[in-house]
Amino acid sequence: MSSQQTNTVAILATNGFEQIELTSPKQALEDAGMATQIVSDQDGEIQGMHHTDKGDRFKVDALLSEANAADYDAIVIPGGLFSPDALRTNETALSFVRDFFEQKKVVSAICHGPQVLISANVVQDREMTAVPAVQTDLSNAGATVYDREMVCEQGLVTSRVPDDLPAFNAKLIEEIEEGRHKAQQQSVA
Repeated sequence: MSSQQTNTVAILATNGFEQIELTSPKQALEDAGMATQIVSDQDGEIQGMHHTDKGDRFKVDALLSEANAADYDAIVIPGGLFSPDALRTNETALSFVRDFFEQKKVVSAICHGPQVLISANVVQDREMTAVPAVQTDLSNAGATVYDREMVCEQGLVTSRVPDDLPAFNAKLIEEIEEGRHKAQQQSVA
């Protein structure tokens, strides 16, 4: 990508996402000169959460049904108790995520966000982390799981909890600036 172009990052979320896991990467990406778009299966606004308490509402920039991975350089999947659970059963969301792998683009997920990657069948033989409650699911889906603040393998960036956001955000930006990753396509089922 030439230095004249701005990297654009999709943030895939629906109602019930962990608010700080959307706002912190969004702010970090924008501070690094990148554009972000909240992509959702809901029109209008979606509800953020502070664990189980309602947080703020956020404007949706693009409907999932109209979004195309080709229009983005990377994707961020915030966690939370509800958003990843809803997205992991949405075939349009799963197809959207798989397209990022097929196009060898940066994919990132934090907390419960890797649940979406499990359902998209893209974690086999990958090195990853997630919130402890999801680590066994990742392992059962064929990933090698580490309990670290951030794990990065060939453009796939994962983290566990909000305390890990500084490491997650820094690595996410670094990976986007590096560009496409050949190994991303290898894990797509």
